[in-house]
Formats: sequence, structure tokens, C-alpha cells
Amino acid sequence: MTANNLRHTVVLSLCGPNNSYLPGSSVRGVISMQDVLRVIQGDERLSFEKMAKKFPGLADKPIEQMREELKSQANQLASDPETAKKDILRTGTLALSVGSVALFASQSSWLADNSELAMVAIFVLGYVGIIFEEVFEFNKAAVALLMSTGLWVTYADYYGGSTGSASETVLDQLKEQLAEVSDICFFLLAASAIVEVVDAHQGFKVVTNLIQTKSKKGLFWTIGFLTFFLSAILNNLTVTIVMVSLLRKLVPNDDDRRLFGAMVVVAANAGGVWTPIGDVTTTMLWINNQLSTIPTVTELFLPSMVCLVASLAFLVNQVEEDSSLAESNLPPPSPLATRGVVVFWTGIASLLAVPVFSELTGLPPYIAMLTGLGAIWTMTDIIHLGEEDSEMKVPAALSKLDTSGILFFLGILMSIGVLDKSGLLKELAVFLNENLPSQDIIATVIGIASALIDNVPLVAATMGMYDLSEFGTDDKLWQLIALCAGTGGSILVIGSASGVALMGLEKVDFLWYAKKVTVGAAVGYFAGIGAYLLENAVLTGTLLGSAST
Repeated sequence: MTANNLRHTVVLSLCGPNNSYLPGSSVRGVISMQDVLRVIQGDERLSFEKMAKKFPGLADKPIEQMREELKSQANQLASDPETAKKDILRTGTLALSVGSVALFASQSSWLADNSELAMVAIFVLGYVGIIFEEVFEFNKAAVALLMSTGLWVTYADYYGGSTGSASETVLDQLKEQLAEVSDICFFLLAASAIVEVVDAHQGFKVVTNLIQTKSKKGLFWTIGFLTFFLSAILNNLTVTIVMVSLLRKLVPNDDDRRLFGAMVVVAANAGGVWTPIGDVTTTMLWINNQLSTIPTVTELFLPSMVCLVASLAFLVNQVEEDSSLAESNLPPPSPLATRGVVVFWTGIASLLAVPVFSELTGLPPYIAMLTGLGAIWTMTDIIHLGEEDSEMKVPAALSKLDTSGILFFLGILMSIGVLDKSGLLKELAVFLNENLPSQDIIATVIGIASALIDNVPLVAATMGMYDLSEFGTDDKLWQLIALCAGTGGSILVIGSASGVALMGLEKVDFLWYAKKVTVGAAVGYFAGIGAYLLENAVLTGTLLGSAST
């Protein structure tokens, strides 16, 4: 039969010779032949010809007709402006990739003469690929790894008069950078696994049972302040992992949870500033005696809090009150099983013990985190002794981790590292020092730059620019750099380890974050700087002195 110019097949309960209708048979349905053939075409094991042989009742003419109709539909889809735009982008990307590979393979002298320009171009193109991941439909981890490889090849074979092969110095730098990045990746892997095991035992019920608010805005502020204070005693990366896992229990709506997760990044970065162990840049300055413990806590707490409150006050306006929290799939508060309580507090102790372990042993934090993972792994094996393929054990938790997110992290940090090793970031810092009128503005610009480039090499370069004999311990410059580098990373999602972790955990893309969060994070950033400058002026007497004159 034919309807709307499309052939259809009637499905009968019984069929006679040559698929004819029999008295007493009932009609079970009507199927469009176009739909049938579209499904068949998608199965690589079948073809139109095989269908014609299998079902002789299908003449060649209907088969050819369906084939032409499908071709026509494919052509119409290709004529769509959005499809055409994507085709152009993909073709351009492919041509650029092929051209880049050909340029490297040809050992062109242009690369040796313009190695710095080539490295900057690779970095910019890589970041464009990451930023517009949704447009190009390339996984950001793949782009980050390719960007890292391109930068290291250019640096090793063409930079600074290289002879076309990596020298021993470059190989040593590569090993050093990989060691530094591996520290962070193993730290992230171990922390994520611990959190996953705690979650598998419903350990977060200890916290979720205490949070009874059904107001989304109330929960927004509660999570923000909780994150802020936790990140002061843990590092902000660990806190982000823990809080995002907690939000999966509290906030059922995906869009809401992304906004809450972005708020966690802002709060974690702000909270990590005012203690020596909260943020890696503050820790760097503390270890190298640019900062000491008591002045850091007392003088950076207020600006960090102002940064948090200003950002949250701006972002909370995007939270729309509804009944989604009340309709959450979370069960009503109930006592947690003893083994769940044990696993929860063991996991928390493992996370809290990281700075203590590092301080006592002098070993890097990832060793402490791996030690904690080993301890909770052994404990859960004992708890679930005799249970085969238990979802509560660490191997099951490891299988759930976002490996591509960790590889993305690896690619980004290796890329930033080669820019640091080549001296390009140092040149940027010197340029800022020579062209900006004051250290306050330099620190502010460094904070803004850390939204795009990892703040660790930026702060490291800044530490090398200014001598402790000129700017002593707890000088205004060091405190402002700690504040700006820590909170400036929140302006863009790729500006901090917390933001990069959020990208992997909640699939937050660059453009969404820029649209929804960047302005709010910038408001908090500048509010925090203003609060610090005002506080410093009051403490040093310059504000009162200028007022009296």
C-alpha cells in the first residue's frame, strides 16, 4: 500500500502464499518501508541487494526508489546552513592539521627561524580547539595532548638553535615537567578514587542528612561557605572533587548542578588563598619564605571572604527557585550503616592527613594521597572479604573514574610547562614589569592572566623577578600576588585545577562557563583586590595619613 507518497508494509498475524492476506488473519500494524530500509542501511551486515534476495516480493523498482529518496534526504541535510558551517570548520581543521604535520616532517628552516612564533601559534590554536570543543566536536583531551606534543617537539627540535634533535638538557626538562605533572595527576586519581569509594558506601549521608533546606538559593549559599572553609584546610582541588560528588546527591537537575559546580570552583579558589596549605601558589610563596603563616591568615582572610560573597551574590541571581530539591531522588534522612560511617571518616581522615603527612615527611602530597588510597583500599577489602566483584571495592571505583579528564589535565599542564621551560612566560613577566606602572597593577594583571594560563609558572616567574632583599617576607606584593593568582583563576574555567576538574566531572564547557560565571567571578576578583588594598591602607596607616593631609 502507498500513503503520502511512501510505501508501507502491512503486518499480519497470518500470511498465505506469496504473503497474501488470509481470512481470519488480523492486522498487527503498518510499517513505513522507508524506516525499515533506513534501519537496514545502518546495519553494515546488510544491503539493499541482500534484502531483495531475502525477500523476493520486493521488486527492484521500490528498492531503487527508496535509495534515491534516502540520497535526496542526505543532500537536503548537507544543504542545511549549520551542517555546511560545520563541514567548512572540519575541512579547515583537517587542512591545518595536515599542513602542520607536513611542516614538521619537512624539517623546514622556517620553524628554526620562527620557533617562538610557532610555539605561541600552537598554544593559541590548541586553546581555541579546547574552547570551541562543542563546535569542532573534538574531545578536549585529544586536543590538549596534541597541543602538548606539538609544543615539546618544536621546543626540543627547533627552539634556541637546536640541531633538529632533542638535547640532553631538553630531555631532563621533559622528565622534570612530567614528574611535576604526574604528581598532580596521581593526586587527582587517588583523591577521586577515595571520594568514589566513600560515595559507594553512601558516606555522604553524614553531610546530606544535615542539609535539610529545600531552598535552592539557601543551598547555594550553604555549599559556598562550606566549600570556602573546607578549601582552607584541604587543597582546593580535593574540595572541588568532594563537593561536586556531594552536589550529585543534593541537586538533581543537570543545569542547576553545573551552576552549583561553578560556584564551588569560585568558593574553593577563594578559600584556598588565606592559608598556606589551601592553594598551590600560596604554598609556593610560603615554602620560599615570601609569606609566613600568621600574617597570611589574618590579612588575606577578609579579602578572600569579600571575593566569595561578591561572586556568590552575583551568581545567586541565576538560581531560580522551584520544587526540584523537594522532588530529588534522595531518600529521606536515615541513619548510616556502621561500615558506611567507618569508610566516610577514614576517607575524610585520608584527605585531611595530606598536608600533615607532607609537612612531617617532606614528601610530596601525592604520596600522602596514594597512602590514603592504599589504606582505604585495604580496609574495604577487609570489610567486604569474600564478596566477589563488589561494587563497594576500590577496583570498581577506579573503573568509574574519568580517565579522559585526567589526560586532559596532563596535556594542559605539559603545555604550560614547556612554555615555562622555554622562558616565554618569564619574558611575559619581565614585559609586565617594564610596562606597568605599579606592583599592584602587575599583581592584578597576573591574576587575570592566570585565568588563561596556569598560575603556578606565572607565580614562579614572578618570584624570580623580585628579590626577598627588596620585597621582604609578607610584603604587600607577595600577599597581593597570592590573592590575585588564587582568585583570578576562577574567571575562566581553564584557569585553575578546580575548574579543569569540574570540566571533567560535570562536562562543563568553556563557553557555558564564560557566559554564566565569568562576570560573577570577575566581580568577586576585583572586590577582593579592593578589600585587600583598603585593609592594607588601614593597617599601614597610609589611608589615615592621606586623609589627615
